[in-house]
Amino acid sequence: MRLQFSSLVLCVAALALPAAVFGQPREILGEGDSIRITVFQNPDLTTETRVSERGTITFPLVGEISLAGLTPAAAEVRIADRLIKGKFVLKPQVSLNIVRVRSRQVSVLGQVARPGRYPLDDTSSNLTDILALAGGVSPTGDENVTVMVRRNGKTAKLEINVPTMYRTGDLSSNLQLENGDTIYVQRAPVFYIYGEVQRAGSYRLEQAMTVMQALSVGGGVTPRGTDRGLKIRRRVADGTIQTIDARLTDPVQPDDVIYVRESLF
Repeated sequence: MRLQFSSLVLCVAALALPAAVFGQPREILGEGDSIRITVFQNPDLTTETRVSERGTITFPLVGEISLAGLTPAAAEVRIADRLIKGKFVLKPQVSLNIVRVRSRQVSVLGQVARPGRYPLDDTSSNLTDILALAGGVSPTGDENVTVMVRRNGKTAKLEINVPTMYRTGDLSSNLQLENGDTIYVQRAPVFYIYGEVQRAGSYRLEQAMTVMQALSVGGGVTPRGTDRGLKIRRRVADGTIQTIDARLTDPVQPDDVIYVRESLF
């Protein structure tokens, strides 16, 4: 985790993110957002509408107003100003609430319960919030989550181990996401076991797993088998397959194939 977190810090530093970025308000109006506008003591002006592709809305009396890129507070001021200039309301008290956010979304792909695009708002904008909206990482998903972020015109790829973040209580890597970010959960690494084991097949590779632990996942050695003379077939860097004599304490690597032979006695 220390190495992964160090890499994360370096990546974020390379993006030259200002310290205030993660604390700034997330509510900025954009295309597709649904909003509700009320004017105190003027119920006939209450309007629920959607920001158009041009970034505008149509408001009673004043017509089309551009709101894209404004905070709700700034939009309230702009609407009030138009009502005053048109002499429709003397001292308007305008309130604007975002009903549904569609302009700021992130993509969640890979091994999650519900892949798709999810909106960002003030209450759900960090990594774990969005993963929760997507139904969480599936049983086949890896603990390391890949996040592609773009800040100040630069793109970075971050690797974040979500379970470790909660085991240690260090939530500093629980990123605040922004529009256009992508979360990708790849398939967890697996190993294979066959021969004289109770349940041959492929299994999820857990962190720091040993050959002995791998055998236990497969139900253990059959009465006809032996844990002596174990073999591992492993693909090495040049793409070739090597057969390795394995001990029970040896670590298992992704895509290893463990063979348990039959006892000679």
